[in-house]
Amino acid sequence: MTALSANVHQLPIAHQPPAVQQDRADFGALRAELHSRCADHDLADLWASLANGERKALLASAKLSPRESITPIEQMPRYNREAIRGAIQRMSQYANRLRRQLEGDKPHPSRELASLARQALADGDTRAAQHWLGLIEKGVA
Repeated sequence: MTALSANVHQLPIAHQPPAVQQDRADFGALRAELHSRCADHDLADLWASLANGERKALLASAKLSPRESITPIEQMPRYNREAIRGAIQRMSQYANRLRRQLEGDKPHPSRELASLARQALADGDTRAAQHWLGLIEKGVA
């Protein structure tokens, strides 16, 4: 029987590029945020910052027991967390509708600047008209 040589050769290792490359328009940050949301980290942070009465209001909107107000969000079943997230969404939409109704049908602030620009043009003051149009383009109003 012949002796085999015990030469050990390292196999080449294919180096994988990182899952998210730096030059992808903050894709990594967006990806991290989405993973955080899927793990309910954003909901846990919000839940921890709420007063007990605010938690109970959310639970009532989610049709859950008010006794859950002292339970950390991480210990709640997925169904409860989704119900609370849905309640937050509904309450937020309601608050936005209410705010729009209370503000009334105000014209957009740029309308006033546009009328000033028109008046400046009518007066022959192109420099003032450019000023007002510049403010509109910058999004000042």
